[in-house]
Amino acid sequence: MKRQSGVLMHISELPGEYSCGSFGREAREFVDLISDMGFSVWQVLPFGLTDAFNSPYTSYSAFGGNPYFIDLPTLFEANLITRDELDTARQKTPYVCEYKRLYDERYALLLKASRRVKDRGAVESFISERPELEEFCRFMTNKNLNSEAPWWEWKPEQTSDDRDSELLFMWKFIQYEFFRQWNELHGYCAKKGVRVIGDMPIYVSLDSCDVWAHREQFLLDRDNKPQFVAGVPPDYFAKDGQLWGNPLYDWEHMKLDGYSWWTARMTMALEMFDGVRIDHFRALSSYWAVPGTAKTAREGEWRKGPGREFIDKLNSLKGDGRLIIAEDLGDIDEAVYELVEYSGFPGMRVFQFGFFGDADSPHRPHSYVNNCVAYTGTHDNNTLLGFVWEMPDDQKSFMLDYCFYDGADRNGCCPNIIKMMFASQAGLVVMPVQDLLGFGSDTRLNRPGVAAGNWEFRTTREQLAGIDRARFARLNELYSRR
Repeated sequence: MKRQSGVLMHISELPGEYSCGSFGREAREFVDLISDMGFSVWQVLPFGLTDAFNSPYTSYSAFGGNPYFIDLPTLFEANLITRDELDTARQKTPYVCEYKRLYDERYALLLKASRRVKDRGAVESFISERPELEEFCRFMTNKNLNSEAPWWEWKPEQTSDDRDSELLFMWKFIQYEFFRQWNELHGYCAKKGVRVIGDMPIYVSLDSCDVWAHREQFLLDRDNKPQFVAGVPPDYFAKDGQLWGNPLYDWEHMKLDGYSWWTARMTMALEMFDGVRIDHFRALSSYWAVPGTAKTAREGEWRKGPGREFIDKLNSLKGDGRLIIAEDLGDIDEAVYELVEYSGFPGMRVFQFGFFGDADSPHRPHSYVNNCVAYTGTHDNNTLLGFVWEMPDDQKSFMLDYCFYDGADRNGCCPNIIKMMFASQAGLVVMPVQDLLGFGSDTRLNRPGVAAGNWEFRTTREQLAGIDRARFARLNELYSRR
């Protein structure tokens, strides 16, 4: 793998004036910033709608885009919203995503914008050519008409594409505008030499368009309830494991139809991005199946995944120049390592996992191989500074020795860690934006197993302007990552 470096920053974390990061001017400014420092990769999180806890990993669709990412000034310039409407949408604070306000107000504004569209044919044509998006628009329309109830509780008299044609068109417009703005931004990234890596959750939500429209692809009972749900066994993040609750795939059925749903999903992802990280890749080797009635993930068991045949399908879709990253973290056995090696996909290494007492840990920089993506931390980890600050003293002492740091301020070792990672053999080194900024645990994006208070962090223009550009440009130059 060519030596590169990148920054992990979700769209929601971007600066802006309208309650959430968007595909607008601030996104281009961010691309300019990382490009000037020599970073050539921008990694993002899933682009779908977020759930009730604001997580992008549980969405109403594996294909549909998040309406909050649509840039409002762009709509104003297109005469789709008024100056007063734009001013009214200005945020109360720049430091967090204002999710409640977005939910309460943004859809009404987008409905107004959709009613002002003059060329409805362009919108209709775009959606009709993309059946997964058309299914999603129908799903969301019916969900709105049924007071946001899950699809298995919809009332027949409230479920019809014809009941509210304007509402249906709003959802079509949202998807049209989302992908139009994203494609323009992605093109700008390409001009600046920045490749974008997307993120693909392995599972989908039970209350999703995907399950509603393709029930045969999932292990459901006669009442459309999951026979088994997804999760992971107890680990570093959660003592009872994580009970995700997603319905599990009927891999036997998927195999019989040539993995058609996955083919559509991966094809779309590799059209949208220059590569994609498959979250919880180990489920393709074996997955944790928890009975649908279980209270915790402790009640689950391992089951065999689709394995090499499915990997062959993914590789046939990848094409030249596209990257698939295997998130091979957590409870990993030899079979998972063998499947990652068979795939040829780079696996992941996370510095913060390297100091839990395993002297042979693959997460320590000296053991990184070229075909891996090395992270100071992921969206599920503490920030690097927060990690160092909260380490037990014995682990911290060893880690400081490992990094050749003997400064008086023991929490000042982060530059040494970053330098060591840039110098490593890892083909791609990625840092969350919080680590470029040197921020602490109060800016952590997600705490697995904790429902509230996640996914809210945002940056400001002033914070990004304070990044030591020269330092990171020099690191990329010194260690041949430009």
